[in-house]
Amino acid sequence: MASALIGLGSNIDPETNLAAAVRLLRERVRLTGVSPVYRTPPWGLADQAWFLNALVWAETELAPLALLDALQEIEQRRGRVRTVRNGPRTLDLDLLDYDGVVLNSGRLILPHPRLHERGFVLVPLAELVPLWRHPVLGRTAAQLLAAADRAGIERAAFTLPGPARRAATPDSPG
Repeated sequence: MASALIGLGSNIDPETNLAAAVRLLRERVRLTGVSPVYRTPPWGLADQAWFLNALVWAETELAPLALLDALQEIEQRRGRVRTVRNGPRTLDLDLLDYDGVVLNSGRLILPHPRLHERGFVLVPLAELVPLWRHPVLGRTAAQLLAAADRAGIERAAFTLPGPARRAATPDSPG
């Protein structure tokens, strides 16, 4: 079994789409941790609704590219259409880390190449698994968050079903 860190985001009917994403993810992986949900400003294209973002930690038998395919199929089932880069979306599922693997296959880069720059990823990551270590940079989620821009990010009242925390011990995967 491999451990995978998956980012969830939506700014079109986000509560419905994030809840559906968790339900659909459970059909493919075993969720071992679900972060709190955060309301975050749009990134890249400012003229759009704010997002709800969260992270899940999962165990999977799927190989990285097969997991990416499963995530993209879930996005499509929820109506994701890729027309405008960084534009509004029903659902965005990002494979952020897969067992600490470093990979650049053309279709998939692991760890996610901008994970360490994005407050909307680092805030829930540092809460879910603060001792997770970036496989390339060697810094923990908490250390990366200390240097990140967290402007406008606030915890949402909405919560996702699932295990609230993953054990945050030094020997945690990743």
